[in-house]
Amino acid sequence: MSKEISAICETLISKGELKQSIFSKTLEAMDFFCNEAQQFDQYYKENCVSQHPVVNVHFTQRNPHEFQLKFAGDILVFLMHTNVFEFSRDHEIMRSPYIKEDKTRSYCGMIYIYNFLADSFKYNRINDIGYLIGRILINKDGHYYIEGKRELAQILNNFSDNTISPESAREIMLSAIEYTINFDLLVPEYNNDIQISVNDMLQIENQNMMLKTGKRLGFRFEPDNISKENTSF
Repeated sequence: MSKEISAICETLISKGELKQSIFSKTLEAMDFFCNEAQQFDQYYKENCVSQHPVVNVHFTQRNPHEFQLKFAGDILVFLMHTNVFEFSRDHEIMRSPYIKEDKTRSYCGMIYIYNFLADSFKYNRINDIGYLIGRILINKDGHYYIEGKRELAQILNNFSDNTISPESAREIMLSAIEYTINFDLLVPEYNNDIQISVNDMLQIENQNMMLKTGKRLGFRFEPDNISKENTSF
């Protein structure tokens, strides 16, 4: 009986320490992104805002696990999940020599990048839609794997070599900003707006709009495919 308890305790300790190490690495990565967002905010205010005052940039840190970067009519939200995940056994990354050499490398923390319309927060439009444009998975070694839309998907994925750093965080941050700037709000399908309730109208009058707005509302929004040329291990 004591051997069984001892074995369970050893597993508990090893897995607990592993996940705590991954959490710390992910939190460190979050700090890198946060600092890069602040630097972008500072650069814009020092170099651009005097000549282009109608276009603004504003950084806000809500807590250690979330910050927002507002630029013009968009907001990027970086959100760190506080739990640790493992790649599914069917994921292509599980076939890489890097993971086969040490399976604990397949456990990762996760940072999400969401894009919202700035007016959604400004006017408290609680039904508006935000979009996941990328997520970064970080393991115990500080190595990262990135999934995302267009510019983010073009960042070379080499999980065995790519280490999160201020430089890589800057590349990901700028790619997310570039994608968002070019991710425009489409005119919704006419039939989507053909009816409106009295309650919706009253809410609009009270500045608590119940109408739903999103950049691709009524249209398909799917992850861009990452070509094999952009994926290596």
